[in-house]
Amino acid sequence: MNMENYVLVFVAGLVTAIATGLGAIPFFFVDDFSDRWNVALWGIASGIMVAVSVFGLVDEGLAYATDGFPTLLVGGLVTGVALVIVSDKVLDGVDLHDDREHDHGATGDELRTDGVGHDHDEHALEAKAFAQGDLKTLVLILGILTVHSFPEGVAVGVSFAELGLDGGTPILGFTIPLLAVFMTVAISIHNIPEGTAIAIPMRAMGLSKWRMVGAAIFSSLPQPIGAVIAFAFVSWAEAFLPFGFGFAAGAMVYLVATEFIPEALETGAALPNRGHYELLAGFGAGVAAMVPLLFI
Repeated sequence: MNMENYVLVFVAGLVTAIATGLGAIPFFFVDDFSDRWNVALWGIASGIMVAVSVFGLVDEGLAYATDGFPTLLVGGLVTGVALVIVSDKVLDGVDLHDDREHDHGATGDELRTDGVGHDHDEHALEAKAFAQGDLKTLVLILGILTVHSFPEGVAVGVSFAELGLDGGTPILGFTIPLLAVFMTVAISIHNIPEGTAIAIPMRAMGLSKWRMVGAAIFSSLPQPIGAVIAFAFVSWAEAFLPFGFGFAAGAMVYLVATEFIPEALETGAALPNRGHYELLAGFGAGVAAMVPLLFI
């Protein structure tokens, strides 16, 4: 086992987590962060994700498929979608509302008096936990976030499957697959508006700007763990590479359809045409920027 490779994959996952903290940076300079820009950023992230998943992950999975019908790839696609669905069911069964109304008289609605319509309960609860220094609640949130963001970490880890082989990009003495570079960038871009969504209720509660950055990074800490686990799996079971590529692609595309795009439209609810133009422009820009690079 080459420990250096695992460290590199962990660092790549950590980069995506740190990128979440960038979503809180605008609040160092402005009181309000443009919904128009946030929607466009969700669109860019979604376009990049779909392009990398379809023209990168699926294409790689087909290349490794040895039989006439890519059974493992299709199985991975279905399993990736199923994991996201099951994860959502698990999260729906977790009660995030306990005692929220007792926190200085604040209700869930008051915690979200940001005017942009973000309704992720874990974001408001995380803000409250950081404000109170509630370790028990933070541990609960970390568990929830592990379920929520694990597929994104898996996508990063799987994209490093060809680490060290010919055809990659030399970076810091490593030959890194282009797919891994693109996937790390895609997840990082997605995490920026996610970090903004986390910071908004914290801003409303008057928390310090650096605590907002720290909370945003905290929310994505499971991603480097998921990346290492996925990389270990595809490195150990090379025959299952098509399954791994399919798994990551299925999870990513399903997340775009069921979480990223709805989040963007919710953020842009107050914009003309409910932010559809900004979302489509961002999505198109993400695809247009990524597809030519994937065919280099």
